[in-house]
Amino acid sequence: MASLEGEAIVLRVVEYGESDLVAHLLMPEIGRLTVIAKHARKSRRRFPGSLDIFNHLTVRISRRRQSDLGFLEQAILRSPFLNLRHGVRHYALASYLVELLDRMAPEAGVAPDMDRLFDFALSALGVIGELEPDLKLRCFMELKAFDALGLRPELEQCVRCGDPPRGPKVGFSVPEGGVLCGVHSLAGGSNLLSVHLGTLRVLRQALIYDLKHLGRLGLSGEALAEASNVVFRFQRFHLGFELKSERFLEESLRGVA
Repeated sequence: MASLEGEAIVLRVVEYGESDLVAHLLMPEIGRLTVIAKHARKSRRRFPGSLDIFNHLTVRISRRRQSDLGFLEQAILRSPFLNLRHGVRHYALASYLVELLDRMAPEAGVAPDMDRLFDFALSALGVIGELEPDLKLRCFMELKAFDALGLRPELEQCVRCGDPPRGPKVGFSVPEGGVLCGVHSLAGGSNLLSVHLGTLRVLRQALIYDLKHLGRLGLSGEALAEASNVVFRFQRFHLGFELKSERFLEESLRGVA
């Protein structure tokens, strides 16, 4: 059995058998890892208050070298992100984010990429607890999540020829993962999403802004609708189905500008 120690974020916890819990963890250098916590439901002394969604932990795990399943030996709580549990919108957006990461984060990923993904997740949970979630923050946070997952959309140049987009509006091709120039937008057919250049400019800024400064970016009602549609269609293309937390998030943000 190999031993593994390090930081982890709890993405998901489910009951298993009569006394165990199965947890999905996000870890630096590794990515997503599934662990089983033996007797966790019967013994509160072994994992006191640590195995809950969003929790930032220090863990010790043992696993067989050829196995994808680890055995959680110890979990020490570093941060419970209490702010996420005090407001419906905070909880809803954080739940959506960790479910997205749980579905899309790779297992046994490349170490530098997994470090970057973990840093994003840790920072995002903190920022969601500090800011007031709205449709704009949801859009930007989801866009940055895809970037951290290695799925950054191309927003600066045509994905076919490399030319910068010009004109008041351009087409965004979801299957090709980015914008098209005027010439290729005309040839792109009816499946393209029509987006104003101003909307693309704000989305580009969101990708480079620090998470805690996302609230400084502004989007008009029309631009927000365009940006949200691009991110939504991009998510559906890569994920393929509706996340369980998605409707809860939409209901919690309904009527919030």
